Amino acid sequence: MKRYLGQRKLLRIYIASDDTYDGKPLWESLLGTAQEMGIAGATVFKGVAGFGAHSEIHTFNVWVLKQKLPLVIEIVDEMEKIRPYLEAIDDKVDEGFVTMSDVSVIAYKHPKHGNG
Repeated sequence: MKRYLGQRKLLRIYIASDDTYDGKPLWESLLGTAQEMGIAGATVFKGVAGFGAHSEIHTFNVWVLKQKLPLVIEIVDEMEKIRPYLEAIDDKVDEGFVTMSDVSVIAYKHPKHGNG
């Protein structure tokens, strides 16, 4: 769809896989809020390993039952949609890292909506 093409913002939210909000995984809550607010799209990526402000390396360990892995949620949309989203999720993220950068969307292909 042509409405997705052009200059947009890329929002990245870095959290841990064991972070929760209201008794459910934080990533699930953040994704649900994005969907409810009409954000164009969002993807959750699970990292193999990483460390943050505490300098503690988190990685997959087959012997540990509860894994704490890094997650990144990426959202691409217009600033006018991202700003209210950030305000809506501010109280949900107790610990994390949020970045935003400019991106150029050059293609969006979807068989239901035509190519663009």
